Amino acid sequence: MKVTLLAYTPEPERVVAAAAKTCYAQKGLDTLWESLEDAEETARFVGMLEEIGHESPVEHASFTFAIEGVSRSLLAQLTRHRIASYSVRSQRYVSEKRFGYVTPPSIAEDPEAMAIYEEAMAADQAAYEKLTALLAKKALPEFEAYPDAKTRARKKAQEDARFVLPNACQTQLVVTMNARSLYNFFRHRCCNRAQWEIRALADEMLREVKKVAPRLFAHCGPPCVYGACPEGKMSCGKAEQMREKYTNG
Repeated sequence: MKVTLLAYTPEPERVVAAAAKTCYAQKGLDTLWESLEDAEETARFVGMLEEIGHESPVEHASFTFAIEGVSRSLLAQLTRHRIASYSVRSQRYVSEKRFGYVTPPSIAEDPEAMAIYEEAMAADQAAYEKLTALLAKKALPEFEAYPDAKTRARKKAQEDARFVLPNACQTQLVVTMNARSLYNFFRHRCCNRAQWEIRALADEMLREVKKVAPRLFAHCGPPCVYGACPEGKMSCGKAEQMREKYTNG
């Protein structure tokens, strides 16, 4: 898995502070913006917003990530976070010949399970390539009037051949979320009960945003780190370990 913070709102904490102060300021916005030149004072103000639960201003700061080497299974979970923008590599237009795949740790640690898993991946790969070739040949007459007939036929074939591809198949995407959506994402996906792959992704994304907006994301992570666990009888029972990880990690 590789996570890169591609772009973000310039001076995100200053933007958030300006947005919040606008609600109550009588001075002009230019003057208001200039008054926030002191980074430490701005950070304190952002901290105050967090303390009083005033989250709407943080929506003005957005962060764009490039995510590589994750599974289509993770993608299905990630897109449940709907206040975000996603651009994902297409399995329709991009061939998955010799596709990469993600291996769960529980399988990688067990030689017998790993052998079964690799056999399944190889079978999926073979089926995909055979179907693509067969369906492309069948579709070729439909595009014979075009100079790129073979390419068109192959892409049409990939539309249906991709149905045999596994959830483990690797993908890459670009995702943009505002800070408030990231708060929600981290609350749910940094939790110890979250599925291992998306939890690893959430941890990487949190590390990235803390580098550029440390005060804005100072108290992000699972709910148990800064309060009570909301999972009830489903709690992992490891609140102390999670607090150690997210406050000292």
